[in-house]
Amino acid sequence: MNRQTWRGLALALMLGASAAALAHTAEAQAPAAPAARPWLDPKLGADARADAALKAMTQDEKLTIIFGFFGAEMPPRYTRTPDALPGSAGYVPGVARLGIPAQFQTDAGVGVATQGGEPNKRERTALPAGIATTATWNPTLAQAGGAMIGSEARDSGFNVMLAGGINLTREPRNGRNFEYGGEDPWLAGQMVGAQIKGIQSNAIVSTVKHYALNSQETGRFILDARIGEAEARTSDLLAFQFAIEASDPHSVMCSYNRINGDYACENDFLLTKVLKQDWGYKNYVMSDWGAVHSSAKAVNAGLDQESAGDAFDKQPFFKGPLKDALAKGEVPQARLDDMARRILRGLFASGVVEKPVKIAAIDYAAHAKVTRADAEEGVVLLKNDGSLLPLLSSAKKIAVIGGHADVGVLSGGGSSQVYPIGGRAVTGEGPASWPGPMIYFPSSPLKGLKARLPGADIRFADGKDKAAAAKLAAESDVVLVFATQWNGESFDSPLTLENDQDALIDAVATANAKTVVVLETGGPVLMPWLSKVGGVVEAWYPGSDGGEAIARVLTGEVDASGRLPVTFPAALDQLPRPTLDGDPKKPDDLFTVDYTIEGAAVGYKWFDKKGHQPLFAFGHGLSYTTFAYDNLKAEAKGGAVTVSFDVKNTGKRTGKAVPQVYVSPKAGGWEAPQRLAGFRKLELAPGATAEVSLTIDPRLLATWNEKAHGWSIAAGDYTVSLGASSRDTAAKAQVAVAARSLPVGLMKP
Repeated sequence: MNRQTWRGLALALMLGASAAALAHTAEAQAPAAPAARPWLDPKLGADARADAALKAMTQDEKLTIIFGFFGAEMPPRYTRTPDALPGSAGYVPGVARLGIPAQFQTDAGVGVATQGGEPNKRERTALPAGIATTATWNPTLAQAGGAMIGSEARDSGFNVMLAGGINLTREPRNGRNFEYGGEDPWLAGQMVGAQIKGIQSNAIVSTVKHYALNSQETGRFILDARIGEAEARTSDLLAFQFAIEASDPHSVMCSYNRINGDYACENDFLLTKVLKQDWGYKNYVMSDWGAVHSSAKAVNAGLDQESAGDAFDKQPFFKGPLKDALAKGEVPQARLDDMARRILRGLFASGVVEKPVKIAAIDYAAHAKVTRADAEEGVVLLKNDGSLLPLLSSAKKIAVIGGHADVGVLSGGGSSQVYPIGGRAVTGEGPASWPGPMIYFPSSPLKGLKARLPGADIRFADGKDKAAAAKLAAESDVVLVFATQWNGESFDSPLTLENDQDALIDAVATANAKTVVVLETGGPVLMPWLSKVGGVVEAWYPGSDGGEAIARVLTGEVDASGRLPVTFPAALDQLPRPTLDGDPKKPDDLFTVDYTIEGAAVGYKWFDKKGHQPLFAFGHGLSYTTFAYDNLKAEAKGGAVTVSFDVKNTGKRTGKAVPQVYVSPKAGGWEAPQRLAGFRKLELAPGATAEVSLTIDPRLLATWNEKAHGWSIAAGDYTVSLGASSRDTAAKAQVAVAARSLPVGLMKP
């Protein structure tokens, strides 16, 4: 054993890995590729390697790699399989005889998580919530963040990361919206695709999930999402298609819910007809944990791997029941071969076979800079009356109230939970067990503000005493109220702040109109106090270095450059379903959710279609400078529509613009008046001008043609609009587009 391997083992022991997992780490050195084992030759393509390895596999070996075990100890219900890394999401055995490594699986989209029940929590770097990363409108940042958490996964011993959440925000009360990519297919596809691409740059597998229409947590295991094919293809499925094209994820995770009657993980339309046939997806489909309900039906519908089948499903369907189904001819041998081949292909395509994972040291200081940059650009300045922000040295007395801003920043709960380096900043709040605990990362906005405003008298009040908070506010020049809403897996949340925080904000704003509310939420909230406050900042769940990021934005050290990836409604009656479907008190009662109400008109499209005035529009976000858009041109040539325009910084400081392009057919006929068709984030110095050119993906000009089984662009005149949000599109141009048919399959990015 070489010195490097010994160092990896020693560090692994310090990090609490099991002896069995350490043995795997030691033995998982890249195997040689003699002529007898051509599948180990990295010079060959993933398809050829998968074909060769499959031919060498026994039936038992094929059955081995399609079944996963849970990786965490949660007594009395769950027992960790000994070979799994402690506190991990899962483990799939490899085939040592063939040099095929085991799969060590970790949650999730913001970093390396530790499952509940494990006493020794991995302390790792956390990115901001997925919705915050999407709010940056910066795919380059998303890819850098993915690369960072992917490297921590690899250095923690994992070669599969269950990241890449892209479910559209159909239901703003969904408890997992914070993990996802917002409400628009193009924005979500580009941003989540970039993150997956970053993760997989570490030679590990990333997933895209949860496929599909997994839009609320209430009844998530049993609800039946009802929607037409054209509407699904133009919304949720299109988001997945864009992300898959952008990143080639090596696995797709099917969701818990039913779609038009069949569970997602045994849904032939979803897994075989759309994903594998129409899109030509070559890698494997894994189930969500507890999402398998059958053997033959699931396998024949297109499911390739059962995840944690020893713990979460009613029985290990891909063990004995699948063997029986094969013996009875209910599942053809060719289908089992296809399952194994797809898994092999994903492993070969990732590079994990020739680049085995091993536990290694992590550069947390460097990674803190990555997550801070992400958090900064995701902060959205929603309102800024009287230029209260950025905070200037002229503000001598500043009150900071609530939200535990003196010690940390909030994160979302559930399987994605990353445990903070240095331990939790707050204890004793929220549930002690699943989907808790409630975690505050030890990055204090208050400390960050004090470091940047040394001449100011900055005082903190926890906000529990409204009268005391109001008194402090009245004595201050500016007031910052930090308001939180904890969201998490397995429950949905009303669009209201918890713990009477609305009353606190009202009392403080009544005492001092120069009040800025800083929100740490997983999605939209209602704001009954909006007219009384001078400013509102949406900071989301900002990750490991979120306190510093918030302080840098509030003080103007960096520009406020985030833009909303979701619409903030003004009232519940503006939603397609004002009352949330299902009853959390009756988790076993089957029910349907009617997504035909809005169809493909998700989010801002619904608001545009109905003429509702949102509280804050999709794409909205203010800056500390101003921008002008000019010289908009649109041209249709060679079947492509290209848009060009100029962006000028007309203010007095450097800032980041996010010009957004929307398209609409003059003849109508779409699900809504307009669609987002392109965006760009760019930094400009005062007085500087940049010329931007964008090519619109042709499917954003098309409708789904069920008869032709493809996309159809109608000939006619289209309006191209340019602006700062979906409701701020003053610049317009016209373009004549010829009729065109487009294939159903994946297109090259």
